Amino acid sequence: MVAAAWPLSAVAGLIPASLSLTLLAATLVSILVLGAAAVFFEHIRKIGCMHSLERSAVSDAFFEDPNSLNKVPCPSIFDPPEKYISLIVPAYNEEHRLPEALTETLNYLKHRSAADKSFSYEVLIVDDGSTDRTSKVAFKFVKEHKIDNVRVLLLGRNHGKGEAVRKGMLHSRGELLLMLDADGATKVTDLEKLEAQVHAFAQKLKSSPGTSTSSSQKLSDVEIAIFGSRAHLEKQALATRKWYRNFLMKGFHLVVLLTAGPGIKDTQCGFKMFTRAAARKLFTNIRLKRWCFDVELVYLCKHLRIPMVEVSVNWTEIPGSKVRMTSIMHMVFELLLIKVGYGLGIWKIYT
Repeated sequence: MVAAAWPLSAVAGLIPASLSLTLLAATLVSILVLGAAAVFFEHIRKIGCMHSLERSAVSDAFFEDPNSLNKVPCPSIFDPPEKYISLIVPAYNEEHRLPEALTETLNYLKHRSAADKSFSYEVLIVDDGSTDRTSKVAFKFVKEHKIDNVRVLLLGRNHGKGEAVRKGMLHSRGELLLMLDADGATKVTDLEKLEAQVHAFAQKLKSSPGTSTSSSQKLSDVEIAIFGSRAHLEKQALATRKWYRNFLMKGFHLVVLLTAGPGIKDTQCGFKMFTRAAARKLFTNIRLKRWCFDVELVYLCKHLRIPMVEVSVNWTEIPGSKVRMTSIMHMVFELLLIKVGYGLGIWKIYT
C-alpha cells in the first residue's frame, strides 16, 4: 500500500517559522551573490573583448597643428623612434595647473637641447575629455613651440588617466618615454635620475657575459621600466595626514601587495620612465583605464619579465588633487579585476 504524499503546506507547517525565514534569507543572499558574480565576470569579459578590438583596430587619430591648420597623422609605438625622449602628460580639467608645469618642463627641455644637440624631445599632452579650457591652454604651447616639439591628443570624452597615458605612449616617438602628471608635483629635472638608471642598466646588459645583447643595440630596444618613488617621504606624510587617511592608504598598500606582489613600494607615483621596447609590450597589454593602471603595469612587468627599478624623486603636494576618499573603493575594485582577470586567464598577456 503506497502512502499518500504529504502536501507542501503540511511540510511547511512542520518547519519552524524562524527556520523558514533563515532559509528564505539564505536563498535571497545566494541569488544576490550569484547575480553579482555573474555581472562581475561579464564586466571582466567585456574589458577583455574591448582590449582585443583595440589591439586589432587601425588608429585614425591625428594631431591638430594650430599654426598650419593641418592634421598630422599619429605615429605608432611600433614605428622606429624619431626623438630621444617623449614626455606624456595626461590632463583632465587642468587649465589652472597645466601652464606652470608645462612652462617649467619646456624651459628645461629647451636648455638641455641647446647644450646637447643629440638631445631631441617631444611633449605630448593628452586631453582626457576636459570640460574646461585645458585644450586651449595646451594648444597655446603648440603654437609657441611648434608641433614637432609639443603635441595635443584629444580623446573627446573622459576615459581615465590610465587610458590617457596608454594613448600617449602608443602615439609617441621617443626612445625613452616618460609619463608625468600635469600638476608638476615632481620636478622635471628628476627625469635625469630615471634616465641614468636606464643607461646604467643598458650598459650592464651589454657588458654581461652570456647575454645575446649586441654592443650596437639601440637604447630603445632594451626593456626596462623605471618607477619614480615617494616612499622615502612616507614618514613625513603619515605625520601630517589624518588618521583615517593613513588607515585607508595602509589598507590599499596591503591590497596592492596581495595583487601585484612585492618589488615596488610606491606604485601610484605619476613619474615613470620606459624604454620604447618596454612600453610597446606594456601598453599594448594594459586593460585598466582609470586609477590602478599603475599596479597593472607592475603586474605586467613581472609576467613579461621586464626589469623594474624604483628611484626616489622629489615630490610636492599640489592643491587640486582629483583623488577622493570614494576613489579608494574604486581602486580596490580595479585591483580585484587584475587578480581575477589575469589569475583566471580571462585576460591574456601578449608577448
